[in-house]
Amino acid sequence: MYETIYHRPSSVDEAAALFAKGSDAKYLSGGHTLIPVMKQRLAAPSDVIDLGRIKDLVGIELSADALTIKAATTYFDITQSADAKKAIPAIVHLTSMLGDPQVRYRGTIGGSIANNDPAADYPAAVLALNATVNTNKRSIKADDFFKGLFETALEADEIVTKLMFPTPQKAGYVKFPNPAWRYALVGVFVSKRSSEIRVAVTGAGANGVFRVNPGSLFPALSRLERAGRIKAEWRATENNRRAKYYLLTDSGRKALKDETREWGRQIAAIARILEA
Repeated sequence: MYETIYHRPSSVDEAAALFAKGSDAKYLSGGHTLIPVMKQRLAAPSDVIDLGRIKDLVGIELSADALTIKAATTYFDITQSADAKKAIPAIVHLTSMLGDPQVRYRGTIGGSIANNDPAADYPAAVLALNATVNTNKRSIKADDFFKGLFETALEADEIVTKLMFPTPQKAGYVKFPNPAWRYALVGVFVSKRSSEIRVAVTGAGANGVFRVNPGSLFPALSRLERAGRIKAEWRATENNRRAKYYLLTDSGRKALKDETREWGRQIAAIARILEA
């Protein structure tokens, strides 16, 4: 690791001022990406500005129509939040599957979305729930926030302060995790509100997290099932409910692609999600 200057500001304004003074400063939240790349000497920031001790960036609030999670709130605190469990249990479920206890005690939701790792879980929740990302400068809608692999709409000196999630009628998340590290090989978050159903996929996109139009997929699956070209079965889920699983052989995968050609490269990702 190269030499750096470590700062622990007590406010967002102080953090922004420290960033402006550094020749090549970086913000630190959970540190799960920045610290490893610094250890490998792949990054050499002049200053490291730790946001984790800023009190205004920690906490969870529930209003009549939204759940607000502040950016430096840890994964562990989200799993323990009664407000999060009441408003959007799917976020708590997603968080409970992240890494191991050490990761959950240090990782933060703001750090995860700012980093925008293509295998991260939270981007799918942010996109599917149509959240708003608030920073020290502005508010950014989820559809405008994620720009590609490890890229977001954030400016270099911008700090994520909180995320506002509209409360859905229903929401759920399921993923195929890497067996060792538990990151998402494929993860799908679905939310339902009175006006729309939103589906977002992480881990399977060439450019990171992306949205899927469920209306294009499920009619095609139903047609193929009725025609006997693919098989489906009902299985019990973790919460003792039942879900329909479509089992795709090579011929079934090809049939699904033929049914939905307009999806292009996304079909490969959808096939992985549905694969038995």
